[in-house]
Amino acid sequence: MTVNTPASIPVDYSDLTPDTLLDAIEDCGYETDGRFLALNSYENRVYQVGLENGPPVIAKIYRPGRWSNEAILEEHAFALELAAEEIPVVAPLSIDGSTLHTWHGYRLAVYPRQGGHWPELNSVEEREWMGRFIARMHAVGATQSFRHRPVLDIENFGHQSRSFLLENNFIPAYIENAYRTLSQDLLLQISDIFAGAGKIRQLRLHGDCHPGNILWTVDGPHFVDLDDCRTGPAIQDLWMLISGDRNDMQSQLIDIIEGYSQFHDFDPRGLQLIEPLRTLRIIHYAAWLARRWEDPAFPRAFPWFNTAHYWEEHILALREQASLLNEPALLV
Repeated sequence: MTVNTPASIPVDYSDLTPDTLLDAIEDCGYETDGRFLALNSYENRVYQVGLENGPPVIAKIYRPGRWSNEAILEEHAFALELAAEEIPVVAPLSIDGSTLHTWHGYRLAVYPRQGGHWPELNSVEEREWMGRFIARMHAVGATQSFRHRPVLDIENFGHQSRSFLLENNFIPAYIENAYRTLSQDLLLQISDIFAGAGKIRQLRLHGDCHPGNILWTVDGPHFVDLDDCRTGPAIQDLWMLISGDRNDMQSQLIDIIEGYSQFHDFDPRGLQLIEPLRTLRIIHYAAWLARRWEDPAFPRAFPWFNTAHYWEEHILALREQASLLNEPALLV
């Protein structure tokens, strides 16, 4: 593997060519057959790479500058820890004793290919299964703490995201004041709700546990990676699995918690954080798109972003959240 020097560390993906990708996999000890397929990923670049002898592998090229090496290795260690407990997550392959590799400054990990489809979670059985799956992950996540991965908190997801949008002039001038005051009021309200919920245990999480990040096979659900794993409250890995109106979400959540409670204790105080966490995600998601807008892949994939209509709808969504924050928490 090449050694990173300041001059060799890329700042973006502009130098990531097909030859670079295939050479990187060859350098990891695999004999490629020249075939590769770009998979649906924007934060990183992820490819299925064909091999001469054996099934294809998945190569994940980490976005330059996003994570430190220590944070990436901590992600890998968590995945391997889960796999060792027979919890279904696709863990990176170790090559010459390491799971993190470097080629021409790009950092990459290689994974076995694992198929599946997005879960629909339309039945009680599937929702309880998901609850058990996540509870088993949390039971392992609670045994140690991350040292290099971020924390899901109001400062990171809320205040920093809001500041980035405002300081970089993403909000149109004619609604900037509305966004400024509304977002500030929401963050104050969220802080009050977090404080009122009390000291809720923080643990190692998947961090971005929506159905699009889960694959389902006849053997049940599994995660393909843990790129957004971080420290936070357990409810963060549960609330994105429910949808619909209040009654629908109430019913779905009861099923998920029924399965969850079989393998890990559930703190009901976390229910108070569902709408605050949803609000923080809405703010953070807009800022994530804005931070990546200079990456050519993002305008192509998200052409609706950064238009007047998008920001008007964004403010409407935040106003809806302001109302939802005043409603009683769901019950289980």
